[in-house]
Amino acid sequence: MTRLDLRLLLVSIAMALLAGASFARAQPAEAPFSPQSTTQTVTIGPDGTIQTAARQLLFMEYETGEVLYEKDGYTPMKPASMAKLMTTAVLFEKLKTQELGLDTLFTVSETAWRISVGQRAASSKMFLEVGKKVRLEDLLRGIIIQSGNDATLVAAEGVAGSEEAFAGLMNETAQKIGLKSSTFRNSSGLPHPEQWVTAHDLALLARHIISGYPQQYRYYAEREFKFAGIVQANRNPLLARFPGADGMKTGHTAESGYGLVGTAIRDGRRIIMVINGLTSEAERAAEASRLMEIAFNEFRSYALFSKGEQVGEAEVFAGLNSAVPLLINRDVRVTLRRDARAGLKAVIRYDGPLEAPVARGQAAGVLEISAPGMDTISVPLSTGKASARVGILDTVQLGLKDLLAGGTQVPSNTLP
Repeated sequence: MTRLDLRLLLVSIAMALLAGASFARAQPAEAPFSPQSTTQTVTIGPDGTIQTAARQLLFMEYETGEVLYEKDGYTPMKPASMAKLMTTAVLFEKLKTQELGLDTLFTVSETAWRISVGQRAASSKMFLEVGKKVRLEDLLRGIIIQSGNDATLVAAEGVAGSEEAFAGLMNETAQKIGLKSSTFRNSSGLPHPEQWVTAHDLALLARHIISGYPQQYRYYAEREFKFAGIVQANRNPLLARFPGADGMKTGHTAESGYGLVGTAIRDGRRIIMVINGLTSEAERAAEASRLMEIAFNEFRSYALFSKGEQVGEAEVFAGLNSAVPLLINRDVRVTLRRDARAGLKAVIRYDGPLEAPVARGQAAGVLEISAPGMDTISVPLSTGKASARVGILDTVQLGLKDLLAGGTQVPSNTLP
């Protein structure tokens, strides 16, 4: 069944059921639906889990921010270099507000230079030289592509005067974005006892960067760049292994293990994935590709309704019109496991009949959408047409007719 067939079937069944429904007294409609309150519980296989060696795993639907699946996705973990996503978010915002430009020059301090000299074996670096001036665009490529800890420190000191002050900007940004479980203490993600994130927060951060800074996001897809005569390759394995991948950031420390915030587009749909706690670069590369494939194959996004679309009718008492159309108040898209679509149902609920006069655009109940493994979604409905009240004699006649018929009930429609 195509998506169009799904919508047409829902509307036709709604009309048929409304035409032949028996009527009894309805309960008041539930409170209007809030998109932020919707959650998803997804199971795959008989044990309800995706088997993976990663300690943390989370899939997020980019368009809606909906969590499709998570394994310890809300558990605090060490971010390693995935913290650099927040560093770039701060820098991108300053580019957006024109506080900085791509040609803005930053001076390499001795502290930043010593990261290259003193931690050569353990620290990723851009190989900056003390005292040299470096363009912000070069630093961005060094942070994003090569994961240079020296590049992050140069940027942090240049923007805020010190890395500690820059970490304050990172935390302020985290609060604005809505990251509720993350604390940043440095620009690089190098180990710090008070530095924590969650996979969910990292996915939210990735979504913020993709949507908020499209001009700068392109750097995440670059495979390599050359600086000071050294060609440096992007560390993200998805770029080479998964068609449609265009970002974002790897991370590794002894405590965190190997992690990745990755994202890809397939058939116009983007998914964000966060994994962490793997044991090697090879395992990270293999798991990232395998899990991203699972995310696209096992979960489907369905557009059910468009804002303003008629989904049924509401009976009107004492009105010139016996019924008025019910319109849905927003676009409705749901993401489900493939095998859950057969159980998708939609039910109209309103306290009826509506008593005339009825205004166009008047709130009139909700459409409840449910499916196996998904919390029920309640979407507000409104009337698509006005109905004036009839005269007093006609009202009495209608009242007698309703009394003899036995009252009213909530019309409902079900999608098989």
